[in-house]
Amino acid sequence: MAAHRLLRSVAIVVAVAVAVAMLASPAAEAYPWQTCGSSTYTAKSQYLANIYRIGATLPKNASRSPDLFATAHVGAAPDQVWALALCRGDATASSCLACLDQAFQVMPNACPYSRDATIFYDSCVLHYSNIHSRPTDDNTYNPGRTVRSIFNATVEPARFQRVVAALVNATVDYAVRNSRRLYASGEADFDQELPKVYAWAQCTPDLTPARCRDCLVQNMDYLADLFTDSIGARFVGMRCSYRYDTVPFFDGPVMVRLPGTSPSSGPPPASAPAVVPNVLTPVTVTAAGKGRKYSVPGLALIVALPTIAAINLVTCFLLFCWRRRRTPAQAKQPYHTGYSTGAADIDSVDSMLIDILTLRAATSDFAEINKLGEGGFGAVYKGSLPNGEEIAVKRLSKSSTQGVEELKNELAVVAKLKHKNLVRLVGVCLEQQERLLVYEFVPNGSLDKILFGTDTNLILIFTSSSTSVLTFCSALIMEKREQLDWGKRYKIINGIARGLQYLHEDSQLKVVHRDLKASNVLLDTSMNPKISDFGLAKLFEPDQSQAVTSHVVGTYGYMAPEYVMGGNYSVKSDAFSYGVMVLEIVSGRNNNDCYNSQQSDDLLTTVWEHWTAGTVLSVMDPCMSSSFSESDVLRCIHIGLLCVQGNPADRPLMSSVVMMLGSETVSLSAPSKPTFHRGQCWYFIR
Repeated sequence: MAAHRLLRSVAIVVAVAVAVAMLASPAAEAYPWQTCGSSTYTAKSQYLANIYRIGATLPKNASRSPDLFATAHVGAAPDQVWALALCRGDATASSCLACLDQAFQVMPNACPYSRDATIFYDSCVLHYSNIHSRPTDDNTYNPGRTVRSIFNATVEPARFQRVVAALVNATVDYAVRNSRRLYASGEADFDQELPKVYAWAQCTPDLTPARCRDCLVQNMDYLADLFTDSIGARFVGMRCSYRYDTVPFFDGPVMVRLPGTSPSSGPPPASAPAVVPNVLTPVTVTAAGKGRKYSVPGLALIVALPTIAAINLVTCFLLFCWRRRRTPAQAKQPYHTGYSTGAADIDSVDSMLIDILTLRAATSDFAEINKLGEGGFGAVYKGSLPNGEEIAVKRLSKSSTQGVEELKNELAVVAKLKHKNLVRLVGVCLEQQERLLVYEFVPNGSLDKILFGTDTNLILIFTSSSTSVLTFCSALIMEKREQLDWGKRYKIINGIARGLQYLHEDSQLKVVHRDLKASNVLLDTSMNPKISDFGLAKLFEPDQSQAVTSHVVGTYGYMAPEYVMGGNYSVKSDAFSYGVMVLEIVSGRNNNDCYNSQQSDDLLTTVWEHWTAGTVLSVMDPCMSSSFSESDVLRCIHIGLLCVQGNPADRPLMSSVVMMLGSETVSLSAPSKPTFHRGQCWYFIR
């Protein structure tokens, strides 16, 4: 029985390893893809401010448009910015808005200081430039990327090419002739191993049908040049795009259906190959020229070797655990890898996997009424398991901006973390092309919704006039006063610190979160905080103090200056984010408003000025009850300022923060002026 159970668990782990390895099989780069022009602006240029002025309105305009498309221009030459935003024709308004918001947030880092930039996600494209590209221009400007699968069709490749060519041509023709959006989707039959081929084509709706066709045809010769035999490929451009694949990749109805061409004569192949994962390798192309043809002879090994290694590693690990179970005396010896072993591991493997049918039943087949929210990574649905446990199912969309590495991080990190101030991972599902993460349901939602109200763009100006402030509060955030009195806010501040202390110092793993913010802190029924969303988290070795990355990700207003400017991150960069949150919780004001022209100063500057003037209690959220301890409030503000010091070495560890919060006898050093202030907002946009 034990051997049978071990083999069953090995099979499950191997299946998960293979599935994750398939998802993680190498691509030259994950979304987003970008093309960056050579013309640049300076860090303090008005051009950057104009980019963010457009970013405040263009995503909403595009998502509200029937065509999911919009253009805009802001400013005057030489700092005029023209921008274009387009979502795929099958996108919903909410997913379109989320994708474009994410694109505007990422673009300045993806193309630092570039006046001309285009960024591509699976479901949207964003472009800005100092040159206005008009749909009537003779030579349509269409910066783009060419992407192909590293795998080729091995069953009747000549017939496969004919099917692909016919389907792509028919889909393009339908998009040009019959769609107001200049969008079409299609499918064609092929054979038992690759049952169907899917296609999609789209142009920006402001092109005429003739110019749309010209744009697509101009780029369709990659089918013969770069895409020969490939089971999946795409060209994505600012003005026009198309794609084909052997797995479904779009939502909504199929507009074009083609029967497969007749099989070629001759005996069938001796053995049919297995269907392989669709791994795409991006190739940069220019607006006018074709991309080069890249050879990929070694990529199959790159895919196979990590998968085999993962299977071998997991199998050896479980065999080792089984042997330890069969020798009780040996099992009593200490084992210091940082991971648990033995029966608990095997049981946890069984319990972590949840089948797709269970989750469909739990969420009423992902019904709209059960949707809790939607972001760039996909939608989150409330559900209930057969045992009555309430869950939140994070359904990563096909166009999810959460890449494979981020998904692997979230699985690897959250599954090993157990703390009352962290959201608990219940299970995972990787079936039927779904990527589902199942978490405990936290009923009071995220902290930002309660702390800042439903409209986070509203600004609270601290003045001596209590009348205007009370009018603001009574009209908009009366419920917040009842929900977040000082006692609850202090509990939240303390709970977040304890959760971070566990991540940084007390857990089996040393984890840097990298995206700590109010929207990633959830509140349970007792208003206990739970840190969530570990998609950007990084694991450190026990003796590792910092790391450096060239790909800076996170949320403006919460990222430490050394991380934004140089890619350096550590537990001290999480401490900076925590300090920002402490000041937000005390003041009720969002620090992520750096570019709001209505705001006189950013939050850190405002708090520091009042701190030095001895009037810091005036920054307290006036919507809060008057019943509070002044010493506790002052201590929290003091700790918040220590955490946002410019030098990481001057910021306290989270264990020290917990001690500071828990005892008034622990002395606090005097803080210096925070590095981040309104005059340096541009540092957060590289």
